[in-house]
Amino acid sequence: MKEQKVVSSVPRPSLPVVLFLSWFYSGKAPKAPGTVGSLAALPLIFLLNTLGINIYSLIALVVTLYATAVIVTEQVQKKYHLHDPQWIVIDEVIGMLITWAFVQSVAFPDLFLVFGLFRLFDIIKIWPASYFDRLHHGFGTITDDVVSGVYAGIIAYFVRNYL
Repeated sequence: MKEQKVVSSVPRPSLPVVLFLSWFYSGKAPKAPGTVGSLAALPLIFLLNTLGINIYSLIALVVTLYATAVIVTEQVQKKYHLHDPQWIVIDEVIGMLITWAFVQSVAFPDLFLVFGLFRLFDIIKIWPASYFDRLHHGFGTITDDVVSGVYAGIIAYFVRNYL
């Protein structure tokens, strides 16, 4: 007797889309997926530092990730009727990269500062991050973390260089 393959009737995004938006499944963590996604950005930061990425290449990478994330997130949210699902953490990765751009160090105290400040600003969502967070499309889902990353990066820069 031949086995029948069970096919789920619930449509799901493709594997490459899920890998990208969940940052290699870190967003699928059962608790605190935003925090796990932010931590999952650290290997990328270490890689970029090891490669000696300059600020212009880092900006180009962030802009490319941002544009791709906005487009893909918008498509997924629209197709599956979602609003900023927790498993999408590419925005946390982008926010961490933006925060790190202000410091560009992988020394433990600097990475701790980058991570802590980004998570703080991502959670409290100071305007205009709070405005973007309420928007029901890919642009809003991703942009609130960009704003939080800029705020966190500015504070990290001043703490690192002046305190």
